[in-house]
Amino acid sequence: MRTVDTFPYRVTETENVFIPMRDGARLAARIWRPDTGEPMPAVLEYIPYRKRDLTRARDALNHPYLAGHGYVSVRVDLRGSGDSDGVLTDEYLPVEHEDACEVIEWLAAQPWCDGNVGMMGISWGGFNSLQVAARRPPALKAIISASATEDLYVDNMHYMGGCLLSDNLSEATVMFAFNSLPPDPAIVGHRWRELWHERLAGSGLWIESWLEHQHRDDYWKRASVNEDYRAVHCPVLAVGGWADGYTNAIFRLLQHLEVPRRGLIGPWGHKYPHLGVPGPAIGFLQEAVRWWDHWLKGRDTGVMDEPMLRAWMQDSVSPLPSYADRPGRWVGEPVWPSPNTTPRRFTLTRYALTEDADHAEHRRMDVQSPLSVGMFAGKWASYAATPDLPADQREEDGGSLIFETEPLDETFEVLGIPTLDLTVSADGPDAMVAARLSDVAPNGEATRVTYGLLNLTHRDGSAAPEALQPGRDYRVRVPLNGMAHSFPPGHRIRLSISSSYWPLAWPSPEAAMLTITTGESALMLPHRPPRDEDRKLPALGPPEGAPEAPSTHLEPGRHHWKVERDLATGVSTLEIENDQGAIRLDDTDTVVRRATTEWFSFRGNDPESVWGETRTVRRLERADWRTEVTTHTTLRCTAEEFLLDAELDAYELDDPAADPRTAQKRVYSQNWHRRIPRDLV
Repeated sequence: MRTVDTFPYRVTETENVFIPMRDGARLAARIWRPDTGEPMPAVLEYIPYRKRDLTRARDALNHPYLAGHGYVSVRVDLRGSGDSDGVLTDEYLPVEHEDACEVIEWLAAQPWCDGNVGMMGISWGGFNSLQVAARRPPALKAIISASATEDLYVDNMHYMGGCLLSDNLSEATVMFAFNSLPPDPAIVGHRWRELWHERLAGSGLWIESWLEHQHRDDYWKRASVNEDYRAVHCPVLAVGGWADGYTNAIFRLLQHLEVPRRGLIGPWGHKYPHLGVPGPAIGFLQEAVRWWDHWLKGRDTGVMDEPMLRAWMQDSVSPLPSYADRPGRWVGEPVWPSPNTTPRRFTLTRYALTEDADHAEHRRMDVQSPLSVGMFAGKWASYAATPDLPADQREEDGGSLIFETEPLDETFEVLGIPTLDLTVSADGPDAMVAARLSDVAPNGEATRVTYGLLNLTHRDGSAAPEALQPGRDYRVRVPLNGMAHSFPPGHRIRLSISSSYWPLAWPSPEAAMLTITTGESALMLPHRPPRDEDRKLPALGPPEGAPEAPSTHLEPGRHHWKVERDLATGVSTLEIENDQGAIRLDDTDTVVRRATTEWFSFRGNDPESVWGETRTVRRLERADWRTEVTTHTTLRCTAEEFLLDAELDAYELDDPAADPRTAQKRVYSQNWHRRIPRDLV
């Protein structure tokens, strides 16, 4: 990324401002302002990830850049997070949105703001940008939503196709650790310890709520924008990456919103596009300035003259769990759904995919997959911190039914949402289907390009699932994740179907045999031939950002993914270590220590043997202040219940001069033991 330190405007930074709420609470904000006598529009990023320390590095790249281009850039800690008052007890609660509307009103009323406000964010900040837009605060004129969804049940890291994702545990672990950290005494003063203990005692164990709502009920609907797309009145720029888990929402937003909108999908994981991995990263901040200039300053920057959707058409590559870059090219669509894509139907026949449906053989084919199918699947959403992309699918396909085309005679390109229509039965009341689409090279390497999951009890929707009648055939549709991929001549398109996909998704309560009827089942691919117009797309600039925040690495980090199988016990384990070491933030003289380890295991082919386990360490310290929080969570199951255990311990070092290994004192501890009934999940 290219560092830019000269901007059209000089930038003035205010480390902390408390924004008053109507109920007396104060939200902590860090503000960067262009040094000008004229009021300017404001851009808000509103998230729970601690502006003072844990997002300080990213904030330093983004917010001064926007301020240097004529925007008051504001980073606010949610109520109950960072240096703000209160306790945060769950995602996307009404109070979060009410506070956001008050913050926007406060920003618009400041003498340095011209009354126009934009909102942007990635992940949580992308979610609440959409959700706040649906509340229509008068001063909010446009948003940028990155790596987010408008449907909290269907396309989030909790459930997928009615299947429980292991990322549900991972995300709960992230928030368990964040919510247990104290505010900074340098900002909040002597109240820091009181606020800290309120959070430790009051934030709760969020995964418990997420497991208690296994269907698409009002808990998920309350903040899902797709319940009423017409509630959004301001323009929307929706951004994502093919290696992320949130791309499907971009297609739905482009299709259903009735406001000016644009979509941008690159090869990236769960990162802002100027920091995007796999690359190529792009000049996202330049694009953000163009967007804000158009909607907040009324300048014609040409953003609305460009295609509604710009997407990275990925070329074929060998399968690897991480990539520095994904080769490909940009393509554009003027509207979505696009008239330039045509559904191509590939009927399943005996071990083959054919477009000649008249000669497709009708056959009943069985599969009961070993639990090992999925150990090389990667993460639901790639965070690009470790090698978390899918490996060669030949290691997964041995436990799956395989259907593939003959070698292609010519390039075959796909853009959009594939679907799989199946005639399927199961030998029990609960079962799942995992479908994977791979690009198979002439040498046999199989690179997964997309996949989909369906809990068959959710075949008619996730609001009111119904158990299966064993042996009965059902017609079901399995949506696969959106994709853009170019299959070269000589390669094959492979569909793999398995009855489990652990640990990406929790297996069914009992091992089930699936029976697929070929001849009646088909894969639909949205075929998009190359278009000359794609070569005329305006170039996206190189990634830029403001200078990095000064920091010193004190301890190296460690990152690995390891799959281990103990042949003596029959236990297989995926271990994921994400240890970021210790870093001193030089401008606040704060040392930050962050480490998370996850384990996902099973024994033999017993669905009741699967378990997930996480441990975290978070430490914040200065010469006069040292705190540490550790968490430990395990999730196990029987056929009838989820078994949840968690531990939280918080420590404080009273004497900064003492040896921290022996002098730290535990100041808070809490244990949870919960049994949560499984309900067709």
